[in-house]
Amino acid sequence: MAQNNQGNNGGGQQDIHQLLQVRYDKLHELQANGKNPFVITKYDVTNHSEDIREQYGDLEGKEVSLAGRMMFKRVMGKASFCNIQDIKGRIQIYVARDDIGEEAYKEFKKYDVGDILGIRGIVFTTKTGEISVHAKEVVLLSKSLQILPEKFHGLTDTDTRYRQRYVDLIMNEDVKDTMIKRSKVISSIRRFLDGQDFIEVETPMLVSNAGGAAARPFETHYNALNEDLKLRISLELYLKRLIVGGLERVYEIGRVFRNEGVDARHNPEFTLMELYQAYTDYHGMMDLTENLFRHVAQEVNGSLVLTYGEHTMDLSKPFERITMVDAVKKYANVDFDAVKDTEEAKKLAKEHNIAFEPHHKKGDILSLFFETYVEEHLIQPTFVMDHPIEISPLTKKKPDNPEYTERFEFFMNGWEMANAYSELNDPEDQRKRFEAQEELFAAGDDEANHTDEDFLNALAVGMPPTGGIGYGIDRMTMLLTNSPAIRDVILFPTLKSMDAKKGEGKVEKTSAAAASVSAASVQLDLSKVKIEPLFEDLVDFDTFAKSDFRVVKIEACEAVPKSKKLLRFTLNDGTDRKRTILSGIHEYYEPEELVGKTCVAITNLPPRKMMGIDSEGMLISAVYEYDGKEGLNLLMLDDAIPAGAKLY
Repeated sequence: MAQNNQGNNGGGQQDIHQLLQVRYDKLHELQANGKNPFVITKYDVTNHSEDIREQYGDLEGKEVSLAGRMMFKRVMGKASFCNIQDIKGRIQIYVARDDIGEEAYKEFKKYDVGDILGIRGIVFTTKTGEISVHAKEVVLLSKSLQILPEKFHGLTDTDTRYRQRYVDLIMNEDVKDTMIKRSKVISSIRRFLDGQDFIEVETPMLVSNAGGAAARPFETHYNALNEDLKLRISLELYLKRLIVGGLERVYEIGRVFRNEGVDARHNPEFTLMELYQAYTDYHGMMDLTENLFRHVAQEVNGSLVLTYGEHTMDLSKPFERITMVDAVKKYANVDFDAVKDTEEAKKLAKEHNIAFEPHHKKGDILSLFFETYVEEHLIQPTFVMDHPIEISPLTKKKPDNPEYTERFEFFMNGWEMANAYSELNDPEDQRKRFEAQEELFAAGDDEANHTDEDFLNALAVGMPPTGGIGYGIDRMTMLLTNSPAIRDVILFPTLKSMDAKKGEGKVEKTSAAAASVSAASVQLDLSKVKIEPLFEDLVDFDTFAKSDFRVVKIEACEAVPKSKKLLRFTLNDGTDRKRTILSGIHEYYEPEELVGKTCVAITNLPPRKMMGIDSEGMLISAVYEYDGKEGLNLLMLDDAIPAGAKLY
């Protein structure tokens, strides 16, 4: 094994530091002999690995030049084989002493897996039928001083893969393919919109008023102006200003930032595409969306049929169009057209075990019913239209029914893929909507919008009837690449720093004592701790053994919308499927601080529906009273314990 993967792991016998030192010694020897690879500035590449295979009929017997990372080496006396990996794949290289020279062959034998080589040679086929390159020249272009993961297992640890994406791209070909496909998605979108006479623009990322969406912004300080600023949460308000200025079709593909939790479909820094078109409405945005998604799917995947997990979606058929009221009627058997007022809506919510806030109105309750009963069923492409005005502060009212707006959300695979409006262009109405948002902010909603006076001035100048829409590029890429998590389609996802101090950055909870912080970071005054008395009733062993306690890894965690207590966990329980568990511990933990932790769950409890979501088990926490207030600690284990390990 050591010979077949030279320098990779030394059969697991040598100390890692010794292996690393050997590589440094090899580099220093090369430098001492005037052969420092790091002084080389270029290498002329004529072909890539896949090109050679595809064009073999034309290239057989001809000289090619390629470069890449050596991923495998087998030395056999006077001749050797190695594999070179470049952007398009891998190809076998045959290296013989008589062809490259004795001195060069001695040097080649010292090269390590991971080194970057330049190869010049003749294209041929081996006796076993493998297309290869017969090397005439081997040049060390860069020395790898680090050891790559063992070749048969690759880089599998999820956290390490995200943190060391450069290694992930080397070891996992599907990751590289996903990232290349992401680039193709964005290019395809640009080609489509450019062909529709849209203009690509750029708008500010640093803003004084972060509006256009319901989200909490990141805040910063601009020293030169001594002014507090925010990172944008949306592209909307500046793009609309451009519509006012006469740019009738504009779009932007850019990063936006939302100070929220991390989960399978959310990253605080993500890519959004928004477009605005004058003289059309939300029906025009539906037509554009149908055509755009078909165009991108066909260009990127070569098919209008998409497969994601167990679901197959057909984009060739007309996309369904249904109102939110009709959707709730269809899946929840509740007719909101017959609901008279907010009080009746709240009564219905209580009957259906749907949690709501005191300030919620009829439209908010309708939205909660939709989230609980409908979203999971929207697998095929579906436009959900006519949202209530309470949740649509930037949208035109429906002329025939002012309780609702000309807005739609586009769903596929049970996910919201896009959000679109007939844009509100009445400055007086917009001011009233902003005032309502300010009231919500004052009531404690930190995601509410603030009044943007300059935007109101732009509307007063005059904005034509306009349709607008926003697409999440990351989520679109997930769907087109069958990727289970948003971090799998972002090259460098947001992660907690490795050297972050325990407990640092944790949001303090006024409703709980310091006991909510992990035991490792807080010394408790034991005189203030009170625990429940031990049970006096004995439980027989067989009864206890029926509970299946398993080690789980938290891969994603998010706050459940409309719930102050619930967190939704996506867990690796050692099986081929992900497990979803809901836990009411948001009072004690923020979602992002739990991602990557190793915990314990009971996995054989029957599923329990909470906020319309099936919770498949229970996470184990320690609960006690501290200084007269309830304290809670989620039970966390050593990360070295594998997912799925059973507790006895």
